[in-house]
Amino acid sequence: MRKLGRAFYARDTIVVARELLGKYLVHDSRGVQRVGRIVEVEAYLGPHDLAAHSVKGLTERTRVMFGPPGHAYVYMIYGMYYCMNVVTERTGHASAVLLRAVEPVKNITARTQGPGLLCRAMRIDRRLNAHDLISETFYIAASPQVDHFQIAKRPRIGVDYAGAWASRLLRFYIRGNLCVSRA
Repeated sequence: MRKLGRAFYARDTIVVARELLGKYLVHDSRGVQRVGRIVEVEAYLGPHDLAAHSVKGLTERTRVMFGPPGHAYVYMIYGMYYCMNVVTERTGHASAVLLRAVEPVKNITARTQGPGLLCRAMRIDRRLNAHDLISETFYIAASPQVDHFQIAKRPRIGVDYAGAWASRLLRFYIRGNLCVSRA
């Protein structure tokens, strides 16, 4: 599998979100390589996006979002689940793509429909926050074959507090894939 380069992430967040679909998330941990095909994502467009963590500005938690593209932003929700985002665009822009679901490909036996389940199944936790996705042990790779699929777009999940931003069609998924968290 060919690892994605920095230039892939240093583009418009919506373009990156859509193009992450069908790519492979790879995590080598303790001698086990886990691989999942990305089937669902959500775009967060920076400090002006009222659903983005970066809306509150630069904080210790969001520092990685303001950094260079191609790094993992991993945080905990509900005191029990980790979520993983991919930082996009240019340094200082604070945009990212949340990985919502993967289809198990290799060494994944648990459910992966939802960002918390995805992270648990792939052994992604806070230790991977700010990890460079150009590394040898945690990265995203191009699909080894040409994939043909339709992309559905819907409002993001769980951001009702974000006013008009809650209804924006910034959630993308592979139509008909059984591993999508919610159609």
